[in-house]
Amino acid sequence: MKAGKLFDFSQKVNYKNEILAGLTVAMTMIPESLSFAILAGFPPLVGLYAAFIMGLVTAVFGGRPGLISGGAGATVVVLIALMQSHGIEYVFAAVALAGILQILVGLFKLGKFIRLVPQPVMYGFVNGLAVIIFMSQLEQFKQVANGSVSWLEGAALYIMLGLTLLTVAIVILFPKITKAVPSSLVAIIIVFIVVMAFGIDTRTVEDIASVQGGFPPFHIPEISLSLETLQVIFPYSLIMAAVGLTEGLLTLSLVDEITGTRGNSNRECLAQGGANILNGFFSGMGGCPMIAQTLVNLSAGARARLSGIVAALTILIIILFGAPIIGKVPMAALVGVMVMVAIGTFEWASFKVINKMPRHDIITGILVAVITIWLHNLALAVLIGVVISALVFAWESAKRIRARHYIDDNGVKHYEIYGPLFFGSTSVFTEKFDVAGDPDEVIIDFKESRVADMSAIEALNSITQKYHNAGKTVHLKHLSADCMRLLKNAEAVIDVNIIEDPTYKVVSNN
Repeated sequence: MKAGKLFDFSQKVNYKNEILAGLTVAMTMIPESLSFAILAGFPPLVGLYAAFIMGLVTAVFGGRPGLISGGAGATVVVLIALMQSHGIEYVFAAVALAGILQILVGLFKLGKFIRLVPQPVMYGFVNGLAVIIFMSQLEQFKQVANGSVSWLEGAALYIMLGLTLLTVAIVILFPKITKAVPSSLVAIIIVFIVVMAFGIDTRTVEDIASVQGGFPPFHIPEISLSLETLQVIFPYSLIMAAVGLTEGLLTLSLVDEITGTRGNSNRECLAQGGANILNGFFSGMGGCPMIAQTLVNLSAGARARLSGIVAALTILIIILFGAPIIGKVPMAALVGVMVMVAIGTFEWASFKVINKMPRHDIITGILVAVITIWLHNLALAVLIGVVISALVFAWESAKRIRARHYIDDNGVKHYEIYGPLFFGSTSVFTEKFDVAGDPDEVIIDFKESRVADMSAIEALNSITQKYHNAGKTVHLKHLSADCMRLLKNAEAVIDVNIIEDPTYKVVSNN
């Protein structure tokens, strides 16, 4: 069955499916939100608050039904350094500021620019993120003793490793029995029962921090309102906003492809921004759409926004009444779930196509992955990847400029230009002309070309000036509408004669 058929959003809403899908999503979000919060050094409850706030706001106001948001690792990783250097209050302020930036992106309708991220860059980004998530789990196999950090040893190490492998095995094998219940939830429950039944001494969530709490409290971040504070949090906010929107809009595009429908990217930016602002003032760590939970939601039968609302409210109920149980969850179970999240996040398909990709695409993907892992700066990695891809594209396009020339029966020389004329191809373009050897009248025909930017305008100005100084006449022919607009804006720059053409519009500067 094709994906578009499986997730047909045109079907009538089934409220039973919506509720069950929402409950399933909530169960998969809880361990992941807790793990990401603990990974970043936040109180675990901060992760659950983010899951509730992000989930509810984006489910109601987001860019499309079926999309699930929560405290995602992509955005949390960005905030680890800020947490370590300045503490949780600065994190809340950075999350709120990131929300403001995301709203501005939505208001100015910039969400469409996610289309500029090439596939090799996305491969590198996702693979780097997967490696970060996996490597971060190794921290749970360490202990602090006498002020120094060391690896677990002896029984503690074997128990932690054994429970983690048990969790991974259950996550892998349980779907072969049934897919009605999320395998990650089943794994956590089984490991929880094993630890409690046999009295196994191992690290639990409550050993990290308390998860007892109520409704997310309103809280103004306790920071000084100064330029110095802004200088500290703004880079993190900018990166978080960019990473969140990148991850979110890519997830939205994925759902669009699966469902055969189209979401609203700018509306999703506004919803994400509003949710992150609320996170900053209601003790949440912020977040963005989550690919794994979104796919769980769709496969569980969700067709409307109700499933996301049910998932968020379920998390709130667990926060209010289930904290004592959550505190007993073994950390090994969460580590096992996160290991499987890392494995599932990694784009294994990238290895299958690597021998079919151009060399520069392979280098770009590897570079983005390395930067992501090395600097933990996902937005910078994507930006560098996009810039490299753009430069490669410009270089390849610049090599395509060429000219065919001939002299007609009237002694007029024609230059027929092929390929785009832009900043990268101007040097090659000017080399095509023989000013000294050409006759007194020359026609430059752009029927198979276009003038793309001001560098191209300057190149035209330079070549026509050379012909003018040589006492020769130049005509431009077959200019497209956008080329004419550029030339009209450059009347003071280019002074040439134009051949009026009955089919193609031209611009004249006399």
